[in-house]
Amino acid sequence: MNIQERKVGVIGCGFVGSSSAFALMQSGLFSEIVLNDVDRERAEGEALDISHGLPFAKPMKIYAGDYDDLMDCSIIVITAGAGQKPGETRLDLVKKNVGIFKSIIPEIAKRKYEGILLIVANPVDILTYVSVKLSGFPENRVFGSGTVLDTARLKYLLGEHLSIDNRSVHAFIIGEHGDSEIAAWSSANVSGIPLNDFCELRGHLEHDASMKRIAEDVKNSAYEIIAKKKATYYGIAMSVRRICEAIIRDEKSILPVSSMQHGEYGISDVSLSVPAIVGRQGVERVVPIDLNEEEKEALQASADTLKKVIEDAFN
Repeated sequence: MNIQERKVGVIGCGFVGSSSAFALMQSGLFSEIVLNDVDRERAEGEALDISHGLPFAKPMKIYAGDYDDLMDCSIIVITAGAGQKPGETRLDLVKKNVGIFKSIIPEIAKRKYEGILLIVANPVDILTYVSVKLSGFPENRVFGSGTVLDTARLKYLLGEHLSIDNRSVHAFIIGEHGDSEIAAWSSANVSGIPLNDFCELRGHLEHDASMKRIAEDVKNSAYEIIAKKKATYYGIAMSVRRICEAIIRDEKSILPVSSMQHGEYGISDVSLSVPAIVGRQGVERVVPIDLNEEEKEALQASADTLKKVIEDAFN
């Protein structure tokens, strides 16, 4: 089936899926959006609700569809899965959501889909790995939203800390999208100026304390939001929009998406987030950034954590 460049599908119409569809509608990137959910009426209701905003946006078609309707999408965004509850870690979701993906991915694979699978459901690194294995698709076409949102949170908090435009901050969260994630401080900068130098420029001298506090705030952001409003969805929806933009416009953007690793940083046979070039073909290649020894060890520990969870989930 010929891929329609300006058609996108979303599987899963909960808070994250519907918010992502709304963000994609506003983006102007697509002329057609297909919503798919195990609850067909939920998908139809979300499609209607979002469609009613079209007079204020660009012309497009938004509707509920089945798996056959998704097969000519350039991107299928998969958000389906159980949500994270207060007090629950992302990794607690593993067995429930692996089971759900065992019903979704084979349906896509057997139809010989040729577009890109963007995995968003949590735990995203585990589910990206599972999707690669279950689909048999080329790895460049199956990747996760990873730490794109965590990185945005880091940039936001650094912008607040330094009272500057957060778009001028260049820094990454890498590793697991979860409790073992790492702030790659050694490569962080503000418009080319090393982060610590810029902090001193703005009168901040207690670097270690500030870095520890900000990294913890980033890591705990989801828990804080879930405790206050039961779910997170706007930030990840904007992350989905950003990744889709990089794909559709073939931007070759460097984003910390979750992809299969093959020896990068000494890590193999696991999916986790490190900066990578993202364009029309999906993940083109991992981009090595400078990490100090502590960060390298933490990244390896994050990979080991994910591997252990995968082993436990399948045993």
